[in-house]
Amino acid sequence: VIDDFTPSLGLHATWPSEQHALLGNTLQPSKLQHKPSIALHDMQAASTAANVTYIIALTDPDAPSRSKPKWSEFCHWLASGTLQNNPPPPCDPKDPDPCAPALLTDLDEVVSYKPPAPPAKTGPHRYVFLVFVPSNGTTDRLHLSKPAGRKHWGYDVDVGKGETKGVREWAEENGLAPVGANFIYALNKKQ
Repeated sequence: VIDDFTPSLGLHATWPSEQHALLGNTLQPSKLQHKPSIALHDMQAASTAANVTYIIALTDPDAPSRSKPKWSEFCHWLASGTLQNNPPPPCDPKDPDPCAPALLTDLDEVVSYKPPAPPAKTGPHRYVFLVFVPSNGTTDRLHLSKPAGRKHWGYDVDVGKGETKGVREWAEENGLAPVGANFIYALNKKQ
């Protein structure tokens, strides 16, 4: 999904159904129908800056199935926002109760939230959250490009050759660097 990086922020996603992303826990798709709130937690002292725009992405590398990911990656959500309170406090992203979270507020959706909906008999799907910041450190308003489509994040790919494209390419084109991540598994009841 993305090249290796050292996270400076923990990303905590909480759905209105009180479900939480806890670094690889399995959640029921029926509980993920409404977009989650996003909180960031400082993992390195002073790793955040005032007025920085944070970009949240949710991508599925297992679409439509892990064994045949012909739509990989699938863009489920893309939004940007700023922190409600700076800086975010230190916190463990595996903790379901975020301690005094720094919430991202007034999220501008670049791509509207599409809830996880893994097809029947396709096994568990990984849904990966990423948080990005501008690589150049700008606090100016960002002009993010909208992916041309959800499948492959709108990129042309040769599925026959096993080619996949997604959030990595989109982030590079928009001058963004990853600073945090989290993920869940979701599984259709019919297996």
